Amino acid sequence: MARQKGLMKYVGTIGDVRHFKIKGQQGFFAGMVGGPTAEQVNNAPEFERTRENMNEFGGCARAGKSVRTALSALMSKMADSQVTGRLTSIMKKINLEDGTEARGYRKVEISTQRNYLLGFEFDKKLSLNGVFNAPYDVEHTVGRESADFIIAPFNPADLIAAPSGTTHFRLINALAVVSDFVYNATTGTYEPDDILNNELSIVEYSDYIPLNTAYAGSTLTATLPGTPTLGTNVTVLQCIGIEFFQEVNGNYYAFNSGNCLRIEDAF
Repeated sequence: MARQKGLMKYVGTIGDVRHFKIKGQQGFFAGMVGGPTAEQVNNAPEFERTRENMNEFGGCARAGKSVRTALSALMSKMADSQVTGRLTSIMKKINLEDGTEARGYRKVEISTQRNYLLGFEFDKKLSLNGVFNAPYDVEHTVGRESADFIIAPFNPADLIAAPSGTTHFRLINALAVVSDFVYNATTGTYEPDDILNNELSIVEYSDYIPLNTAYAGSTLTATLPGTPTLGTNVTVLQCIGIEFFQEVNGNYYAFNSGNCLRIEDAF
């Protein structure tokens, strides 16, 4: 693949060369026009493997989208531009673990492969451990409808790497329910195995905490709404994070940088 380095910036096709952008990458790219037609990909026997891959990729993309939808209140300020692809990639790894269905129709069985999601940073350039170094723990109830983010006493000025100008911060405890995804032969698409509880979520915030004052510690509890009954075919993702603010005359103005969120537990 050619990569354009000159000053002329455009997308489209000139002759047999097409020019395009790739999301998340700098510069413009070029490649030859051509390849199989849509009719060939959809029907020709030699593209059977391609169709299988496309089918499962679609299911993995839907599973990843459910994570982002459940946490949509946080995505705009906590996630990088490549979070969609990174989540889909993890779901594909989970998909490949299924040994019960034929190739092209394998399940995205998150409930049996939760370890793949542990430690996932929604902004790959910003690790929670690099920003928030205070002692903490997480716990959840047997029914999985509630989870605690337990923070021990600490001095924020020593253990938080805050953006310049920060006066306060808030801690975040979020729960997101994600179902396993299975192929539905009737609709020809992947669907959540538990459509009722899939994407159920709650986000809890701490009070605004001063950056220059010792923090006494607390427990931030998040409880899913509606007292749901969660089966073995769903996974609850507990995400913890931190966001920063500058206080001016009693108003708190959020920072666009420095905020981070991570999947701390999956149960």
